[in-house]
Amino acid sequence: MPSSGPRPVAVELNAVLVALIDDEPQVLTLEDGALLPSGPFEGDHPTLQTGVRAWVERQTHHPLGYVEQLYTFADRYRESTMGYRIVSISYLGLTRERAAAGQHEPGWQSFYRYFPWEDWRQGPPKILARGILPRLKSWVEAVSDNARRERRQKVDGSFDLDAWNEELVLQRYELLYSAGLVPEAGGQRKKPVADPVPGEPMRYDHRRILATGIARLRAKIKYRPVVFELMPPGFTLGQLQRAVEALAGRPLHKQNFRRQVEQQGLVEETGAMTTGTGGRPAKLYRFRREIVLERAVAGSKLPLARS
Repeated sequence: MPSSGPRPVAVELNAVLVALIDDEPQVLTLEDGALLPSGPFEGDHPTLQTGVRAWVERQTHHPLGYVEQLYTFADRYRESTMGYRIVSISYLGLTRERAAAGQHEPGWQSFYRYFPWEDWRQGPPKILARGILPRLKSWVEAVSDNARRERRQKVDGSFDLDAWNEELVLQRYELLYSAGLVPEAGGQRKKPVADPVPGEPMRYDHRRILATGIARLRAKIKYRPVVFELMPPGFTLGQLQRAVEALAGRPLHKQNFRRQVEQQGLVEETGAMTTGTGGRPAKLYRFRREIVLERAVAGSKLPLARS
């Protein structure tokens, strides 16, 4: 039988575009939160990053600040209705949301709409003990011997409530997919998930791409000052702490956080104070962007509070 030859390949670009809105980490989406911004790579773009900037700004009217390539998704199952194999090159982008208060675009969605078990700012989410861990336990016990041991190790490694690793966003999501508790992680599941755990699904494998972006950002804020790409020109140390907490999904020890920021010399006072907030005025700071040019800024792990 003659070979049909390799399938044609289409290259598309995806963007995980993040902003902080009212102390919430939000991602820009299309079609009521179902899709990440995406588009074809066009031949007149000199580089992929130029291409992603061009079509994101064209689609969303939001200029990108910090941008980095995230991952290339090229699994065999990714194909269009026309039979093309789709290769998606994803990017993580950070921007300052510019809409006036009360008039935010409907496309901005909280990280935790899609991954409610990842928000530990108020302690372990109830969904873990009530809805996820019991079902994962049943999944572990549904097999025997070596398979059970392997499943238990995966669950213990990803969902340890006493040693929660906030960077394992993608591993937890894909484990829940393997256990049949969430849809659309990227496999060829023929039947829909009958009773998924809470968390908004997305089309195709866009929630998987989003999980990859959140994990990358959570790791990045520990050793590079990218959080300042999301901050206004002037901010309080309290606002900065809430921003990092929102991205990490974990509470921070106030004194340790401020000591770390001061020791690294990342910020300096602007000489201005907050006004009109109804509370005690607080000093405003700015990011010392020039320090990045002077030296490589490397920090220790975030001083995460343990409950």
